Amino acid sequence: MCVFCKIVAGELPAKVVYEDDLIMAFHDINPRKKVHVLVIPKKHIPSLNDLTEEDKEVMGHLVVKIPEIAKKLGIAEDGYRVIVNTGRHGGQEVYHVHFHLLGGEPVGPMTC
Repeated sequence: MCVFCKIVAGELPAKVVYEDDLIMAFHDINPRKKVHVLVIPKKHIPSLNDLTEEDKEVMGHLVVKIPEIAKKLGIAEDGYRVIVNTGRHGGQEVYHVHFHLLGGEPVGPMTC
């Protein structure tokens, strides 16, 4: 079981900021910005490459909830960045789809 599945199961602690039947959002234990929250589907999906047609509902729900979570965290008005890392070369460290929601201070330009 991956670390995020253990958080969903209540086996590991997390500072949860939002939860419903499909998704969970919690503070990153190694924040990169003043606000750094991870938004995950409760269903274990290793990466974006593993999404199927069956995942449209949960992933659509997750994306629609991000602005609501940003508003709750007080970062919606000034803006925020959402990042999804996919695979080893994409910087993915935990193989459970997760969106990084960053804000609370300027995040700077993308360095692509």
